[in-house]
Order: sequence, then structure tokens, then C-alpha cells
Amino acid sequence: MRIAPERIAPVLYWTFRAWKTTLRSRESNLEPIQRIWAQGGRVVFACWHNEIFACTNGLGDKRLVTIVSASGDGTLLAGVLSRMGVWCARGSSSKLGVRALVQAVKVMRDQQRDAVITVDGPRGPRHQVKDGVIYLAHRLGAYLVPTRGLSSRKFVFSKAWDRFELPLPLSRCTVLYGEPYKVEAEELDKAAVDRETARLAEKLHALG
Repeated sequence: MRIAPERIAPVLYWTFRAWKTTLRSRESNLEPIQRIWAQGGRVVFACWHNEIFACTNGLGDKRLVTIVSASGDGTLLAGVLSRMGVWCARGSSSKLGVRALVQAVKVMRDQQRDAVITVDGPRGPRHQVKDGVIYLAHRLGAYLVPTRGLSSRKFVFSKAWDRFELPLPLSRCTVLYGEPYKVEAEELDKAAVDRETARLAEKLHALG
């Protein structure tokens, strides 16, 4: 008998909370982001799917919006994230889904929230930036922030599509923020989107 995601989510949330207490965390290059906030700007944190656990050691205390797939796994993930205070829009993985994109933009504006997007999720290909994050940042006029979560000791799920990384207890998690920047194109045609996704991928790889 399959257990409903609504019943599993609280258990995973408290397990996650307990696990995080065993980690040592720090953030690097937060100052440029703080200057954007001081001026009333919005930020979209862009990270790899396999590093999201380590990234939560910096992003977990921020008011965030994210996009979660409409699948059953997405329902479970949304149950965990909502308990962390993250507002979840449900949509497809390729272009975030028009409805989810509109919801995310509205909540970011109305509630003064930022966004975090796993740019190659939820099913890959691994470390290949999809275009949804570009549309989101462009629509809102928000700054894109390449974000990496690096762990000093970790277990890698080698059979998972993303090679998901689970920081081991007592390890150090460093959240690296790249320099914030904006989408350059005024109109997002295919050529512009391709340039912007390649640009973001390059910045994410450079952070590692």
C-alpha cells in the first residue's frame, strides 16, 4: 500500500531539520545581494539540483518562492518546502509552466519574496540549464544569482540522474553566491534564451 505524500512530508521535514543541526555552514559573497535587497530589488537564486541540500544552509532563512513539478514526487517535495516557509508554485519542468510562472511572479511582487530555482530539475539532463529560470528573472526584472552548495564530506547517490549530494554529519557546507546580474535581452526570442542559458551555465560551473 502506497503512503500518501501528505503523511510522509512531516517526517521528512523533521528528519531534514535534525540533519541540518549536525552541519557547519557559511555563506560566501552575500554582500552584493544584501545591497540589492536594501534597494528593494528581487533576486532569483539559480542552483544545480544535486546541490540543493547544501544550498539550504544559506537559503533556508530567506523568504523564497520556488517551482515544484505537478507530479507525485513534487507533491511530497512541496509538503516539505512549505513547512520551511517556501511558497511553492506547481508547474512543468521545461518552462516552469505558464501558470506556475505567473503565480511565482505575483507572489514575489506581492510578498516581497525572492526565488530559488534548480535550473536542471526536476529530471535533468544533469547540469544543463533549462530556460524557465531565464523567463522568470526577465519577467520580474530580478537579478540572477548563480548559487552553488559545496560540502566538505558527502554521500553521492551515483545511480540518481543528478548524482544527488547528501552532506554527511559534521561536514562543512559552503554556499557560494556568484555576482548578481540581469538578463541582457529586451525580448526573449530563442537566440536570446540560448545565450542566457549558456551564460548562466558558464557562471555556475565557474563557481565550482
